[in-house]
Amino acid sequence: MGFEHWVNQIFGGFNGIFGAFLFWPVPIIKLPLILFIMVTGGIFFTFRYGFLNLRMYKHAIDVVKGDYDHPDHEGDISHFQALTSALSATVGLGNIAGVAVAIYAGGPGAVFWIWLVAFFGMCMKFTSCTFAQLYRRKDSKGGMLGGPMVYLEEGFKERGFAKSGKFLGVFFAVMTIMASFGGGNLFQANQTYEIIKMQFPSASPLVVGVTLAFLAGIVLLGGIKRIGAVTSKLVPLMCGFYVLSCIAILAKNYAMVPDMFAQIFIQAFSPEAAFGGFLAVMIQGVKRASFSNEAGLGSAAIAHSAAKTDEPVREGLVAMIGPSIDTHVVCTMTALAILITGANVDPQFAQKGGDLVGVKMTALAFSSLGDWMPYLLTVAIAIFAYSTVISWSYYGERATEYLFGDKLGGHAVKLYKFTYVFVIILGPILSVENVVEFADLMLLSMAFPNILGMMYMSKVVKEKVDDYVGRYKSGKMPKYN
Repeated sequence: MGFEHWVNQIFGGFNGIFGAFLFWPVPIIKLPLILFIMVTGGIFFTFRYGFLNLRMYKHAIDVVKGDYDHPDHEGDISHFQALTSALSATVGLGNIAGVAVAIYAGGPGAVFWIWLVAFFGMCMKFTSCTFAQLYRRKDSKGGMLGGPMVYLEEGFKERGFAKSGKFLGVFFAVMTIMASFGGGNLFQANQTYEIIKMQFPSASPLVVGVTLAFLAGIVLLGGIKRIGAVTSKLVPLMCGFYVLSCIAILAKNYAMVPDMFAQIFIQAFSPEAAFGGFLAVMIQGVKRASFSNEAGLGSAAIAHSAAKTDEPVREGLVAMIGPSIDTHVVCTMTALAILITGANVDPQFAQKGGDLVGVKMTALAFSSLGDWMPYLLTVAIAIFAYSTVISWSYYGERATEYLFGDKLGGHAVKLYKFTYVFVIILGPILSVENVVEFADLMLLSMAFPNILGMMYMSKVVKEKVDDYVGRYKSGKMPKYN
């Protein structure tokens, strides 16, 4: 308890100062500053590319299917593996607990805001992943290194602002490492134990921590190729199970579906639901396990920079599908299952809050299919958290490589991996709320340099988009499969 108190004291003071800046309410609209930047960025890029998320969605699906994969293209993983690696970091507690918390705070109308935020987030994620491909480079060991830290440095250097670009790149990399330890690691391990303990009260936190660390360590040793191979199997399997379970709940209560959708749209535009729902999604859901789709943060761009392709825009289109799957499918299924079973109005959740209430709310909805379903949900949540842990390790590893490269005798990445695995063990044992809060602030801080930098350099991507779409529409773009 002394150690936990000491850790919380250190980070608690910092959180108060840093959080006050990030969540400073913008005059008139009263949105927190960081969320105002993220919303503005999503709208800006959607209009900048002429609603590319609608025009090229079908083509993006074809790319993911492998129609344009070529084995000789430079890169480490396929389009599909890049997408699942990025999704494995986003599909998890944010979809299961965060959505429930959003509904708890904003009512059924919150679901509409979830859809809207994800729609505009698609073009923001497209932009970051296109930039990641445009400016990627080889690391000290010959692997691909890309992401906001690289394209901010290189892009600003091209425009005569080398020092500013380097500062932004280093700032982003440091924030990424800090976020990986907290939100991508400590929080996931801690919540995995708490969720398991709900169904198995005698579960040992040390056993859960060591088991999760061992399973993660096996994958981490193989780098992005091993991560891509694992997530390409785990993510579709668990998403399929989760979505099918939600569909079964809807089928069981099919007569209520029309009224449920009516309530979502009606309450979305009432003053209470619009304010509560929007801020619930943008604050409650975001601060716990990041945005459900991480659009604007730039983290997914690190994974997508490793994809095999000679067309940067093509990988951006693949990444664009991420928010659609993560939010429009998985988050929506969670929301519909909760609303149609009435789990959100159960008396046991009165005057409560937090992610565990969200998990319990979702578990209550799943129990409508049978008493055994919450146990399967526990397994699904644990696997979702595990996939998040291994993907965020790669993000932190790439940031470490960017900062140190061959320095420290080339051992910086090894030291990072060892520390990362050790922190997984600590996750279930410690209750360090302020450290997780700190990590969430680091996560949100990643959006500052990323979105503002992308807006400044957006002309580059706009020209690439016009060229790519023109060639695609003309029928001159070759397929390989």
